[in-house]
Order: sequence, then C-alpha cells, then structure tokens
Amino acid sequence: MKCNLSEIAWSGESLYRPECVLATRAGYKYVSDSRGGVTEISPYGTQRFFGGEQVPGYGLLKPNGIALLANGDFLIAHLGDTRGGIFRITREGNCSAFVTEINGEPIPPTNFIYLDRQGRLWFTVSTRVEPRADAYSKDVADGFIALIDNGEARIVADDIGYTNEVYVDPDGQHLYVNATFSRELICYQINADNDLQHPSVVTRFSAGTYPDGLTRDQQDNFWVTSIVSNRLLRVSPEGRRQIVLEDSDREHLQWVEEAFQSGQMGRPHLDNIKSQCLKNISSLAFSGADLSIMNFGCLLGDKIGIIDTAQSAAATVHGVAPAHWHFDDHRACCDD
Repeated sequence: MKCNLSEIAWSGESLYRPECVLATRAGYKYVSDSRGGVTEISPYGTQRFFGGEQVPGYGLLKPNGIALLANGDFLIAHLGDTRGGIFRITREGNCSAFVTEINGEPIPPTNFIYLDRQGRLWFTVSTRVEPRADAYSKDVADGFIALIDNGEARIVADDIGYTNEVYVDPDGQHLYVNATFSRELICYQINADNDLQHPSVVTRFSAGTYPDGLTRDQQDNFWVTSIVSNRLLRVSPEGRRQIVLEDSDREHLQWVEEAFQSGQMGRPHLDNIKSQCLKNISSLAFSGADLSIMNFGCLLGDKIGIIDTAQSAAATVHGVAPAHWHFDDHRACCDD
C-alpha cells in the first residue's frame, strides 16, 4: 500500500512540539506540550492544556513521551537537558515527581513512557551521553529500558543504540523497541519476573530511516515513523519493510545521511527539516471507532497529521487498541 501526502488532514492548532500523540475510543486525543504539560483535543475540536507548573529541582518540564492513566492523570517522560525522570500531571494541572532515580542515581533525560495491558509502566532513556546529540551515532549504544515496579524503577534492558518508543503485545509476553541510531526494531521476551530477555532483531532499517514511533495493527504488522525523512513504514512480523508514506527532500536527506555515516550528525540535522507538510513525524496513534485513522505526532509541527485509511486509495488499516483506549468512555456523552 502507498499513501499520498494529499490524503493528510489536520487536527489541532497552535500546538507546542506535539512529539507524542495518544487517542481514546471516546474521540479524545492527547499530545505532549513543550510548555510543560499535555494538551487535550476533544472530539469537538476544543483544546485544553494541563500542566505548566514549575517542579522543584527541575523547573518547567519538557514532555516527550506521555501516558494516560485510568484516573485521568498523565505521566510524562521529562527530556531535560541533564536530568530526566517520569512525572505526574493531574487534570487540575498539578505537576509532581513520579520516579526520578534508579538505584539512587538521577535518571538521565527520558524519552518515552508506556502503559501496557497488564498495568506495567515501561520507560526509555535514549542515551547517557551529554549532550544527547553526541549519541546521534551508530557507534554509541548506551540507552536502556526501565520498568517501574512498586514505585521504583529498575533497568531491564541496556546497551541499546538510542532507545526510543516501545510497544508491548496485548498478551504481555513480548516488548518491542525502536533503536533510532542503530536502526533496529528489537524484540524482547518478557519473563515471569518482568525482566527482558533473549533480544532479537525484527528488522534493520536502511539509509534515510531513523525509527522513532512504534505501534501495531490487527494483522500483526508494525508501524514505524522515521524522523528526518518523515517516513511511515509498515514492517511485517517477518521483518519485511515497506515505505507507505514519505515527505522529504532528497538532497537534504543525503546531507543528513552523510553526516550520520561520518559521525558528524548533530542537532542541525534534526531541527532543519525540508518537507512539503510533515514536520518530523515522531509518533503514531490509531483512532476512530474501528481504529482505522492514523494520527501523526510531529515534533517540529503545530498540529497533528491525520490519514483516514478507510477513505484512503491504498487500503484500510485497523490498529490495536492501546491500554488506555477505554479510559475516556465515561466522557463520551459530554465534554466536561
């Protein structure tokens, strides 16, 4: 299948670095907001911002990945300059620390937080290197995955080439992770103690692909977003890759690729995207009653890109319902 840029519609307006997007069955969407919180986009198009408080010792939070909890609170992965961690934001806008240390040591800048169907909370740290841009390299592999267990965090997988988004199958037996700069989609088995073991590579991505966002559809395909090239890829369970959508400039992409291969890649290569409409797509969430609408978080954009696959000239795709899918069901009849 192939999607065209002309099929993209838009949701939200004047968003602030909507790197991560979540969706619920009741029609609400939530995006990370660089003003220190989360913005909600209601089914009616109205927007509300939650957060913005200064956190003692951390200042204004820098949300990257976000998770929605059953009580309506949010957890955010704080991508601070030198320190990270997981923080809670309530619907009243209160911000507080959730987990900020591992074995007594501060958690480095944190990329992503994920709630699975079993109620487990996983988060990723892309690198321990400071500044992070020095880890935009195929020769650095010091990222990790951690699990929050009984209020404490522990590392369950380490030495990953720039750890990004994770996905856990609904049965809770396998965790998948995108490694952005080793260009891999990796699978781990989850054992009875919730440790990750027996890593295997599902696929290795080729030139121009820097995997970031990750989810699956009901046919067991993976869906991966790529920063820089604004690619959306479908990956079969056997690891076969297909570029379904792309919005990039060939010369710009070649410039970035040459910098990556020579070990010279830095912030300018991520922050100066040349494209027609997409602005560094970094995450993907399915929405709609039958989970057939794709929503793209764009970390350099100010709105969410949308493709309704049921109306696409390509094919209809149905996503897998996330753990938070029903959390807004009590709001379906009204907007509070």
